[in-house]
Amino acid sequence: MLLPWLTGFGAGLLFLHFVQKLLFPYFWDDLWFLLKVVRYGIQMEIYKLRGELVTVLDKFVSHARRQPQKAFIIYEGDVYTYEDVDKRSNRVAHVFLNHSSLKKGDVVAMLMSNEPDFIHVWFGLAKLGCVVAFLNSNIRFNSLLHCICTCEPTALVVGGDLLGSIEEILPSLPRHISVWGMRDSVPQGVVSLKEKLALASDEPVPTSHHVTSGLKATCLYIFTSGTTGLPKAAVISQLQVLKGSAGLWAFGCTADDIVYITLPLYHSSGALLGIGGCVELGATCVLKKKFSASQFWNDCKKYNVTVFQYIGELCRYLCKQPQREGEKDHQVRLAVGNGMRSDVWRQFLDRFGNIKMCEFYGATEGNICFMNHTGKIGSVGRTNFFYKLFFAFELVKYDFQKDEPMRNAQGWCCRVRKGEPGLLISRVNTKNPFFGYAGSYRHTKSKLLFDVFKKSDVYFNTGDLMVQDHENFLYFWDRIGDTFRWKGENVATTEVADVIGRLDFIQEANVYGVPVPGYEGKAGMTSIILKPNKSLDLGKMYNQVVTSLPAYACPRFLRIQDKMETTGTFKLQKIQLVEEGFHPLKISDPLYFMDTLKKSYVPLTKEIYNQIMLEELKL
Repeated sequence: MLLPWLTGFGAGLLFLHFVQKLLFPYFWDDLWFLLKVVRYGIQMEIYKLRGELVTVLDKFVSHARRQPQKAFIIYEGDVYTYEDVDKRSNRVAHVFLNHSSLKKGDVVAMLMSNEPDFIHVWFGLAKLGCVVAFLNSNIRFNSLLHCICTCEPTALVVGGDLLGSIEEILPSLPRHISVWGMRDSVPQGVVSLKEKLALASDEPVPTSHHVTSGLKATCLYIFTSGTTGLPKAAVISQLQVLKGSAGLWAFGCTADDIVYITLPLYHSSGALLGIGGCVELGATCVLKKKFSASQFWNDCKKYNVTVFQYIGELCRYLCKQPQREGEKDHQVRLAVGNGMRSDVWRQFLDRFGNIKMCEFYGATEGNICFMNHTGKIGSVGRTNFFYKLFFAFELVKYDFQKDEPMRNAQGWCCRVRKGEPGLLISRVNTKNPFFGYAGSYRHTKSKLLFDVFKKSDVYFNTGDLMVQDHENFLYFWDRIGDTFRWKGENVATTEVADVIGRLDFIQEANVYGVPVPGYEGKAGMTSIILKPNKSLDLGKMYNQVVTSLPAYACPRFLRIQDKMETTGTFKLQKIQLVEEGFHPLKISDPLYFMDTLKKSYVPLTKEIYNQIMLEELKL
């Protein structure tokens, strides 16, 4: 009697397994990932109930005590243990305690490249309870001055290699800001932090300096262009830092992993997911000053790298490198990042071996995140019924002419069907707050949508168009508003237009991004109208953009027009300009191309156009 029953039970289980695979192929992947996320959330709730607010800094100090001799940072062949970084950051804290009036809650801006001292200064200031603002090391002049003034710092710390950028704006800085340089010899008006570090104590500072008032307390400012205007200082709370630092763990990284970070630390990916992620795990990070495609795999082999961070452009650059023997001869098992195109993804795996690509989606200041835990090529993540219980989001119809979400006759937003692109919006509530930006509330308000599906509901506007397929995978579609993405960076069109508009022969500048074959994102293009009786000075135009803008923000193409179309709300029309692109045979207006060798803009000929389209000319 027992044998037939067992046989029937086994057959039933096999049938259920077959049905599950057929109808719910990702059930177990979703379940295990969800349980992992829930477990982390429960752990944080337990900390809160006990009154134990354990921050990323607390976790770092704990690792420094438990594994003092373990390598934390490897930089240009030099090894910095957890103890080394702890003591060096203590020195930073003591310098500011003894030689400044800094106190808990003060803002300190940092302008530094990827180097160990970035982490030393960051952690040292955090040990004093300061809010640290990361400045983009590529920006200069007015953009840099704008960012510094936006976060209202008491002090500014500058890396030795970036002191030249500060010298240019030193006379314009507010007088109350003390400037500290990480070099022995510094310009007049700058204090040598490096000189004082040599004499400072490396003993721990009292923990009372950095005990946080709560997980919603401000920890960092990280600059983002968002979708409107000049860069804004996004408020990053202790809670957001903890969530960001859990990313590597969520994707399956462990304390035994060696993580290769080539992304800039002033970005949330490099700082929170990368450095914070290594702290969460107690792992080792190999830090690179700048990404190098030619040195990438040599570094991975030299330092036994098992995980690396990427943006889509990084992987495309690696695929463009000349093929060499032994390209699959490495120990890399995971890559974590975003912005990977499907074609590059496939090419990368075919060429470099069985590396699990862990794509994710998340804005620096946003309250929504997706993680592709299944490895589905091209997808930024996946949703399901349980996910939406924790993170309420919607994809809504968007009016490109009015540049705003569509609303029906009752004034409510309209959800898109599966397979249709829609604007990603995320519900703002106590469980998923939006902390906004430093400065005027209007910046924060500009990223919020009110009365979306019912009276008084509030949603965060990501500014990104997404598509959800019938298997509930999500795919990035495009950006809206006044930004586009190029070279892994967000370019604020209003900032570029402002720089170009300062030229005495420009009456109007309309900046937008155009797709270019073989490149992630969009290359910058500017349509301009000249002032009456003024002529175009291409050399002056070139000098203006290269001296005032980061390299990634410089327009690659120019278009000269007699007049510009506007929308019904008098915004400059961009949709048609983007569609027309930069084809010299289809556009009758004069077109120009940015020639870095000639240090000028040159006429965009059919030959240059063909070289760009065939990917023979590097942008």
